[in-house]
Amino acid sequence: MKSRTLKVLHELCGRAMLGHVLAAARELEPRRLVAVVGHRREQAVAYLAEQAPDVEAVVQDVQGGTGHAVRMALEQTGSLAGTVVVTNGDHPLLRGETLAALVRTHRDEGNAVTVLTTEMPDATGYGRMIRAADGSVEAIVEHKDATEAQRAVTEINVGMYAFDGTLLEDALKRVTTDNAGGEEYLTDVVGILRGDGHRAGAHLVADWVETQGVNDRVQLAQARRQLNDRILEAHMRAGVTIVDPASTWIDADVTAEPDAVVHPGTQLHGRTHLEAGASVGPNCTLTDTRVGADASVVNAVCVGAEIGPEASVGPFAYLRPGTRLARKGKIGTYVETKNAEIGEGTKVPHLTYVGDAEIGDHSNIGASSVFVNYDGVRKSRSVIGSHVKVGSDNMIVAPVTVGDGAYTAAGSVIIQDVPPGAMAVARARQRNVEGWVERKRPGTPAAEAARRAAQDRDEPA
Repeated sequence: MKSRTLKVLHELCGRAMLGHVLAAARELEPRRLVAVVGHRREQAVAYLAEQAPDVEAVVQDVQGGTGHAVRMALEQTGSLAGTVVVTNGDHPLLRGETLAALVRTHRDEGNAVTVLTTEMPDATGYGRMIRAADGSVEAIVEHKDATEAQRAVTEINVGMYAFDGTLLEDALKRVTTDNAGGEEYLTDVVGILRGDGHRAGAHLVADWVETQGVNDRVQLAQARRQLNDRILEAHMRAGVTIVDPASTWIDADVTAEPDAVVHPGTQLHGRTHLEAGASVGPNCTLTDTRVGADASVVNAVCVGAEIGPEASVGPFAYLRPGTRLARKGKIGTYVETKNAEIGEGTKVPHLTYVGDAEIGDHSNIGASSVFVNYDGVRKSRSVIGSHVKVGSDNMIVAPVTVGDGAYTAAGSVIIQDVPPGAMAVARARQRNVEGWVERKRPGTPAAEAARRAAQDRDEPA
């Protein structure tokens, strides 16, 4: 990956690669979930502690091959009776239903080991699955060791398995490093178990794309596109309209109800949720945001926000964490909000910053107003009541309270509480200095315009 980040921690569709694999594994409801970590283990251990504390981390000090990794897991966790499923951490497209089908095949056929396989359009470089007459696995032959007839086989080993735990533990003790890489290969276990008279089977995955691992950033981008397409299709089949799938990106943990609409150029991240009839986009980025039924969000960025039913946001609005917009509320053009509760039917239409504030129901905040919440040391909160009209170009200097039904005049700097029903005027009285431009800016276009206007005014009708 040519990266400071551990390969399996590179993200796609809202999760690390490892997170996608763990999500698939959890669908089996396993008694134990173990991750073998080695290279840059501190990153993997930190990720598991934060994102997957139920997973046991096993350290492979020396990267001695796939068989060695599984042996380390068994030695450090103790014997694992029953079915043991082994997967790879860099296969983010793996589905839980595929692992479940692997386990069913394993149990139904009474296999000691069942190999996950697929058929590749071009199997060059992959280990070939050689089947016996009864359909069981006779051998796994690496490409370089295969005959011409064997290379014609298109079924390949994906590198994931279901094992009988007790037989696996015994077979791993007999895996050698007598190979070109000097490593313990998990594929050798298949031969050992078959040599002991046990049945080795295979479960064929129809969609070979699902079985592909990620080894560089090109493959990561390809996997991201494929996984996003899968997510979009699932939403559309569940009743969500996605106008342009090619320009829409939705994370794996996003949820949406039927009749939600996602317009072009939209990204939905984290645990964003769209209720029925919600319309998002075009050109929106929502992260961990809830959009209420029949609400509209256009050309906006929302992070950690809650948008109520029938509310409207945008265009060109920025909702930061802690924003809660109630039913039929409006946050309009070039408005930024943060840690703000905005009541039902209240409007913040234009060019305004609302931070650390509570605004009641059916109030209106005039254009170009700023909630001044920071004094250089601490942040304070302002409270605006219901049915309040805040005039344009107001500064609401926290902490301050404007009572229900009050008005504030345009251009005011509100630094004191305003009683309910009062009109607050906090600005200097206007004073006109006649002739100032002609005296102080003689010869300018403004002075000439003023002179002509004065002449026109003084000429008789």
